[in-house]
Amino acid sequence: QVQLIESGGGLVQTGDSLRLSCVFSGGTFSHYFMGWFRQAPGKERTFVAVISWGADSTALADPVKGRFTISRDNAKKSVYLEMSNLKPEDSAIYYCAASPKVGLPRTESQYTYWGQGTRVTVSS
Repeated sequence: QVQLIESGGGLVQTGDSLRLSCVFSGGTFSHYFMGWFRQAPGKERTFVAVISWGADSTALADPVKGRFTISRDNAKKSVYLEMSNLKPEDSAIYYCAASPKVGLPRTESQYTYWGQGTRVTVSS
């Protein structure tokens, strides 16, 4: 059974940077597109970023373009979200997810496995 475990969240100030990590186990990591989603208090979970099997293609949500970067290390079975110039509106629980779908999936229904989330709080 695939398991995803996120880490790296915390409390930071506006303008700070943070790196989230997600470790994959229980399956063949390189068979999955990997995504990050986030859910702010009282709001729906939304797409943040996705990366292809071989890390040759990525996609980012408009609110984070130019500030966030997604990457993966297939040897370490890990995916990362580098976040810079953080804003209070980036505060949310961030979830890592794995999808067997091709085409840089951006909707929750396209993802099969989810982590438990890591909380990011950005103070103003």
